[in-house]
Amino acid sequence: MVDTPSQQKVTPPMQIPPLESGDRLTRHEFERRYEAMPHLKKAELIEGVVYVPAALRFRSHGQPHGNLMTWLGVYQAFTPKVLIGDNPTVRLDRDNEPQPDAVLLIEESAGGQARLSPDDYIEGAPELVVEVAASSASIDLGDKKRAYRRNGVQEYLVWQVFDRKIDWFQLEDDDYLSLAIDEQGIIQSSVFPGLWLATSALLNGEMQQVLAVLQQGINSEEHQQFVQQLAQAR
Repeated sequence: MVDTPSQQKVTPPMQIPPLESGDRLTRHEFERRYEAMPHLKKAELIEGVVYVPAALRFRSHGQPHGNLMTWLGVYQAFTPKVLIGDNPTVRLDRDNEPQPDAVLLIEESAGGQARLSPDDYIEGAPELVVEVAASSASIDLGDKKRAYRRNGVQEYLVWQVFDRKIDWFQLEDDDYLSLAIDEQGIIQSSVFPGLWLATSALLNGEMQQVLAVLQQGINSEEHQQFVQQLAQAR
């Protein structure tokens, strides 16, 4: 006796497991599960471990993040061949696929070290990565920092909101060293000439002052030379 179609057993399709914090996955499997969860807005693979953050609060993350994006966006607007990204997925290596709060990178055609993949992801290390962290105990200053350093992210800025502290690191001899703060409390990027940050003003939410100092950097001779250098790059 042959089973009719209604009597035949149908094997249900294999379900893709959801991403959960603490999962240990390859980057390929991480991407497969992430793509199967369109409702999920942020997840990261750091040193082979999955991190899915909780809902983000306004004063401790959303507002600082917005202020940083304003600062970076103004710089990018005056610096052709420099790209800005808000929470982009970055394929660093086989064990690391972070989704940093912000990145600033030089176009590959102008000598940048990262590239955009055919499926529109960043591959390689952006020149500058920016993260908003709750405190110094955050993963941003632990495994993630080591992964960025190992993969050659040239500068790494971390805003520790609860500690009211901003650390801006520069890669030198395979190690991260803090960029100097001048007498006016300003930090100047080495990779992006003219990207100046008034740290106290940013911590206090004084964005007019932050942007005024940034404009000084954009008007500097160093920034003009950088713009010319990028324009001549092939």
